[in-house]
Amino acid sequence: MFSVHIDTARTWRGGQNQVFLTVVGLRSRGHRALVIAHPDGELRRRMAAGGDLLALTPRSEMDLRAAWQLSRLVRRLGPDIVHAHDAHGAAMAALALSLAGSRRAPILVAARRVDFHVGKNAFSRWKYRQVDCFICASRLIQSMLVQDGVEGDRTTVVYEGVDLERVTRAPSVDAHAAFSLPADAPIVGNVAALVPHKGQRYLIQAAALVITEIPEARFLIVGEGELHASLAQQVRQLHLDQHVILTGFRTDVLSLHKSFDLFVMSSVTEGLGTSVLDAMACGRPIAATRAGGVPEIVVDGETGVLVPVRDAQALAAGIVRLLRDDSLRRRMGQAGRERVRTAFSAERMIDETIDVYQRLVRTSRAGDSSRLPAGV
Repeated sequence: MFSVHIDTARTWRGGQNQVFLTVVGLRSRGHRALVIAHPDGELRRRMAAGGDLLALTPRSEMDLRAAWQLSRLVRRLGPDIVHAHDAHGAAMAALALSLAGSRRAPILVAARRVDFHVGKNAFSRWKYRQVDCFICASRLIQSMLVQDGVEGDRTTVVYEGVDLERVTRAPSVDAHAAFSLPADAPIVGNVAALVPHKGQRYLIQAAALVITEIPEARFLIVGEGELHASLAQQVRQLHLDQHVILTGFRTDVLSLHKSFDLFVMSSVTEGLGTSVLDAMACGRPIAATRAGGVPEIVVDGETGVLVPVRDAQALAAGIVRLLRDDSLRRRMGQAGRERVRTAFSAERMIDETIDVYQRLVRTSRAGDSSRLPAGV
């Protein structure tokens, strides 16, 4: 099986990590996988040692030059699958396959990791009609696509995965020393891009409530993004400078997870939540909002506590409950680690992705190679 994987992002977030795990997993099973990535992106840098890598990214959704380059590559190499991992990648792939004009066009697969509706403009409608199969990161995302008019048989759910061996290998870090925190301070961690839908503004509001009951608590918000300045201002306005630290981007995220007493996901919308999976794999209990696919990961009362979105008071109450109960945190942490091992491993994700590819190829080779209609 030969697949081409397209991701146009320059940054490194959960989606790029999933591309990395998918490609590495496919190659380890003897499948050829070519990566097309942003020339200055973190994914390209991390994939550089593995071979079969092309630097290419569209300047816009309708970049015909980039699409033409991709179409030439497709005609020359003849992959079985083109797997687009983001919206711009899907647009470039759809245009490229239209330009390629091959009698045996590869199957177009699109990853869907976001829990918002498909765009209603004409180009978006056309683009998504070209997709043979959407691989959705959660059942919630799948249901949204169906609501938007995509036929159910053009969608499937493959939960994202965690590299459990990498989690085990990651050394623990002394976050108290690294951030000059009091030795007895419980640490509440959040790992996410600093963007509106991740909801850190509500986490900071919750932190102000938590410290009225547990003054020694400290909060580490790990990530970078457009809201850094406004979140830093909020921390100052609430006089939380000694309690909330915006760490910026960190390369030792898994090691930091191991130093948290609990992990908080404050998102307003969330396709699935791979940072939650990382935290659970590290044995951390979770306090999270019921955003998007998060309830498909976190079992309320078993692996964590779930609260409504945009509800700082409820989030604070969940954090306080977990910080005050050591045995509950241990129990939830152990249950979360086992849940990731059985249901959210990278190995399982790769197996299911290969199953999807093979099913699509079998159908195509049986003579049903035309694009399926869509009502998007």
